[in-house]
Amino acid sequence: MLDVRHPSHPEDAKHYTTDRLRKEFLIQHIFEPGKINLTYSHVDRTVAGGACPADAPLELVASNNFGVEYFLERRELGVINVGGPGVLTLDGESHELDKTDGFYVGMGTRQVAFASKDPKNPAKFYLVSSPAHKTYPSTKILRSGIEPVRLGSQDNSNKRGIYKYIHPQGVKSCQLSMGMTCLEPGNMWNSMPCHTHERRMEVYFYFDLPEDAETRHIFMSNEEAVISPSWSIHSGVGTHNYTFIWGMAGENQTFDDMDHVAMPDLR
Repeated sequence: MLDVRHPSHPEDAKHYTTDRLRKEFLIQHIFEPGKINLTYSHVDRTVAGGACPADAPLELVASNNFGVEYFLERRELGVINVGGPGVLTLDGESHELDKTDGFYVGMGTRQVAFASKDPKNPAKFYLVSSPAHKTYPSTKILRSGIEPVRLGSQDNSNKRGIYKYIHPQGVKSCQLSMGMTCLEPGNMWNSMPCHTHERRMEVYFYFDLPEDAETRHIFMSNEEAVISPSWSIHSGVGTHNYTFIWGMAGENQTFDDMDHVAMPDLR
């Protein structure tokens, strides 16, 4: 399934009701057994979604919306498994991915397929894709091999580790950046003071949330994502610590290229 979202002007978005905000920016039902569900955002033409293979493998194909022969003909792809053990097959070569292991898939890869090693404990492949103009090597990324950046403090309820999967100093890509932020127990804020990204958009996917916990920038539950245009405030808080995957695309890949918003300026 492919859901298409169109850009929104920030002055228009000020007048959206809660229902309209959710319709424009919230991505739900990412993982359904036996399906690949994708959302195509015209903000930087980013695609985000999930593949949840059950008894049979699932193959990533391009719909007419993309105007190409195969999905990665003019795109690159980031994959992070957030479920049970899975297998990612690229042009006939298979790679096993445990939970929180990732993969960068370069432009020009013709076949991309997903499988679960145990259908009773299915893999959940979270996907982010952006347009590309150059092919970089497809590379497996082990979370255990990433040295996290430690930020925040317990006093400010934002003690967290940032794991960079796809970035210029590590696994290189054309324009996609992707990684994972893990909040430690007792910490709920992922960024405060907050910031915007004038030069790139971002999609946040939240997981490992208890069923009775929520995040509050747009009311969200476990295994849902939100589209954050460049003008939107990048910040969130939950009623429980959580983990989220960030995927970015736009003018540059500089992780700390942010426009901070001072607390007195918030209204």
